Amino acid sequence: MDRPVQMEKQVVDGLREVFQSRSRPLQYRKQQHRALHRLITERQADIEQALKQDLNRNTYNTSLFEMISIENDIKLAESDMADWAAPRPVKKNLNTALDDVYIKPEPLGVVFQLHTVFHFCCLGNAAVLKPSELSEHSARLMKELLPLYLDKEMYQVVTEGVLETQELLKQRFDHIFYTGSSTVGKLVMEAAARHLTPVTLELGGKSPCYVDKNCDIAVACRRITWGKFANCGQTCIAPDYILCEPSIQDRIVEEIQKTLLEFYQKDPKSSPDYCRIINTRHFDRALALMNECTIALGGESDRSKCYIAPTVLKDVLPHFKIMQEEIFGPLLPMVTVNGLSEAINFINAREKPLALYVFSSDKMVIKRMLTETSSGGVTVNDVLMHYTVDTLPFGGVGNSGMGRYHGRHTFDQLSHHRACLVKSFAMESLNDARYPPLTAARLRKAKFSCSIACAAVVAYVCGPSSQPYWQLVCLLP
Repeated sequence: MDRPVQMEKQVVDGLREVFQSRSRPLQYRKQQHRALHRLITERQADIEQALKQDLNRNTYNTSLFEMISIENDIKLAESDMADWAAPRPVKKNLNTALDDVYIKPEPLGVVFQLHTVFHFCCLGNAAVLKPSELSEHSARLMKELLPLYLDKEMYQVVTEGVLETQELLKQRFDHIFYTGSSTVGKLVMEAAARHLTPVTLELGGKSPCYVDKNCDIAVACRRITWGKFANCGQTCIAPDYILCEPSIQDRIVEEIQKTLLEFYQKDPKSSPDYCRIINTRHFDRALALMNECTIALGGESDRSKCYIAPTVLKDVLPHFKIMQEEIFGPLLPMVTVNGLSEAINFINAREKPLALYVFSSDKMVIKRMLTETSSGGVTVNDVLMHYTVDTLPFGGVGNSGMGRYHGRHTFDQLSHHRACLVKSFAMESLNDARYPPLTAARLRKAKFSCSIACAAVVAYVCGPSSQPYWQLVCLLP
């Protein structure tokens, strides 16, 4: 344990005090982004080694799934931060035509980030950063490196376990950002409710993948295989299960088998590109999900290495255990349906997923899937790739989460959008109509003031000689 539990309140209070003095200047935020960029550049080898120890992930996968994305996010934030943080003018009404009216984005305060990507912290908020205790080596490295590069009084990393995290959740934060399971997400939201703290929850769930018989099945299976078995199936938007008609089920199995051989050769266990389950507890959980199922491909495992082979399960029924919870592992069940309508009904009968995947060459099939279902995000004829577009919001809906992030969406999610109106002391007589005592005469004056304001706007925009201006003047009482 890194520090006594009773010190958690002191940590949060200390961050709140520092936040008031350091977080708001734009230049300060940019400095922190540049420092974070130096961290991932100078210590990339250390980061790769930690992920190798946690997941058996090789250097190339770490670059593909982590470093490139984080680096691009940091560069985008640094280049566009001034625009994101600038006051945003809004449309005025007649009563405020001569006033300054705008939205001013402001940092929220002290944010608790649970299991989320750490570069979100450099948007002006102070932060308590809690990496997952399951990723032991990565968490330890994060705690070691961040104070060497970032303002250690603004960003504090804690690596304690569940009990200490629960104690932290009792403190008053200005926002809580959590990535993980729906079960824990409900506990986080319950804790946040004590202080009316807003939350962003990215919770995953069972992301369906519908394969239409009218598509390039070989290409579809190649893309599905990559997205499902990358990181050993441990990504929140991995395809959780396949929906297809019985007539193409065997063809899909055949094409996935060809792709697995191409990707990982005959023995995925010895492939440098195939990862491992994070620990034995999750290994046991994932392995137990295969009970009742018919194995079409794979199924081999080694508990001592936390290894489960890429596995495809056919003829899976909806009531099987594997269909009751997010798999988060290298198991791909196939559920057969009699056509598109049944697939849509199957999806809609369950909780809304974080992602939905549709493979079809038929525009009507695609249109119906997009129109008649709901999910956090959707990718057509590919998997995972909507996550790579920083202009698209990423987040869940319903049981798969709330809130969104990516690029400017992250900035907006972790900012307070303050409504601002700045009025001068001039033309006070126009305000008489709103002051007591209220009479019929004052109501008429209020209507007159609105007309005057409208005419003033038209004169300002079009000029006093314009026809609309004189039409308005003629309408004045």
